[in-house]
Parts: sequence; structure tokens; C-alpha cells
Amino acid sequence: MSAQASQGPAKRKKVAFLDREATSVTEAFLQRLLVGIHTFLSNGLAVAGLTIILLLIAVAAFAPWMATHDPNLQNLSMALKPPSSANWFGTDEYGRDIFSRIVYGSRVTLYIVTLVTITVGPIGLIVGTVSGYFGGMVDMIVMRITDLFLAFPGLILTLTFVAILGPGLEQAVLAIALTGWPAIARLARAETMTIRSSDYIAAARLQGASSLRIIFGSIIPVCLSSVIVRLTLGMASVILTAAGLGFLGLGAQPPTPEWGAMTSAGREYMLDSWWLVTAPGVAIMVVSLAFNLFGDGLRDVLDPKSK
Repeated sequence: MSAQASQGPAKRKKVAFLDREATSVTEAFLQRLLVGIHTFLSNGLAVAGLTIILLLIAVAAFAPWMATHDPNLQNLSMALKPPSSANWFGTDEYGRDIFSRIVYGSRVTLYIVTLVTITVGPIGLIVGTVSGYFGGMVDMIVMRITDLFLAFPGLILTLTFVAILGPGLEQAVLAIALTGWPAIARLARAETMTIRSSDYIAAARLQGASSLRIIFGSIIPVCLSSVIVRLTLGMASVILTAAGLGFLGLGAQPPTPEWGAMTSAGREYMLDSWWLVTAPGVAIMVVSLAFNLFGDGLRDVLDPKSK
């Protein structure tokens, strides 16, 4: 009885803190942070997605200690061996340990996702906000260029850029980034056009703030949450596109342990050696699903109006 009585005031105190009007910027930030964390943690699927992503990061960080073999060490006498205690996921056609290659492949996946995200996000955000803020001829020119990119299927356009740039991991990252920014620009432009006539933007102009200061100080912070959600949800597409390029031999080149390239190499033996394509295929599916689940949860927190 006493325990329940002690829990009651603590719970009421917490609720009172979240419900009362904030008296400072710090208190308002803490309220939003606590509400956001509670909203995210109440979504079991989002937490599961975040857990898988954190495990992926941990595997990539500790790959040298988690891998049981050298991922590129060839041993033809051990070629196409099924899963066993010595080789947990079996071996490929060159006798390389598939588990170790999956572990090191997580580094390649994170490398691709990170580079594409930090390239696409800022470019799309700046282009979209500038276009939406100035409007007129600037908006027309920028949006027609954006429409030109969006008129083609993303994968087809990516393949075109890779064909021009040549096969390779960095070329694949650049090609994916070149096809990814228009969607972010469209989103940022739409957000900008809804707030550019707001009172606080007009007040900033009256105070003599330059267009550059208004864009970077007042508009971009407002657009940031929607862009972050879109980027997170787009990470699964980035992974699948990179895997598709690797499968076609246009992404990471041998002997780089990239999951799509591993699936491509194993397709010739998949009828008799199913583990060659199963392990990288499951890895691609699980990680892509994790980013989608995490993105959905993040959307509920950062952009609840889009639900």
C-alpha cells in the first residue's frame, strides 16, 4: 500500500511536468524530448527496427573480432561446404567463409547508406528551400530540373549514371545520390511554401534579416524533421538499390564482401548450395525492414501530421 502511495506522487509529478506550460526554452525542449521518447518506445516495431540497426552498427564496428575467418581468404579445398560448426553460414565457391563476409559486408552497407544520406540530405534540403522561398523564375527552373530527374524510374536512372561513371562502390554511391536528391528537394520546397508567408518570417524580414539568414536560420530548421524522416525511410531503398547494382556487377567489385555481389556470385550454385544466396539475401531483407520500421517510428515522433 505504501509502495503504491509513493508511486502515485511520482507519476503525478511526471504528468504535471509534461502537461504544464513551459517557462523556458530548456524546459520546452525537455518536454518535447520526453514526449518523443515515450511515443517512440511505445511503438514496439520501431524499437525492434532500432535494435537491429544498433546491432548492425555494432557488428560493423567489431567486425575484426566477430568474424571467424579472413573474409577474403580463399581455400578451394573447402569450396561450397554447407553450414557447420567451423563455417556457420557455409563457404562460397572459393572456400571463403560466408559468415565472415556477411559481417564485413555490414561495413559496406553502412558506408553506402551514410555517404548517400549525407550527400542527398543537404543538397535536397538547400535546393528545395531556396526554390520554395524565392519562387518565380528560380522555382520554375529548379523544379523543371527536378521533374526531369523524377520523370525516370529511379533504378533506370541510377543504372544510366553507373554506366557513365563506370562500375565501382564509390561510383554506385554517387549514382544513387544523384537520383535521390530530387525527392528531398520536392519535400523541402513544399514545406517552405507553407511557411514562407508566416508571421515570424515576415517579422524576420522587417528586422532586416537577409534571405540567406532566413533560409538557414528560420526555414531549414522547420523542414529538418520531415527531411530526416524521409531520409530514414529512404535508407531501405538505398540498400536495395546498392544490392541491385552489386548483383548486376555494377556496384562493389570482387573481392569486396558486398551483400548484393555475394548474391550475384552465388546464383550459379543456388540449386545445390542454397546457403550462398540465402545468407546475404536474408541480411538485405532484415536490414531493409529494420530501416523501414525505424523510419515509421521516427515519423510518428518528428512528423506526426503525416500519419
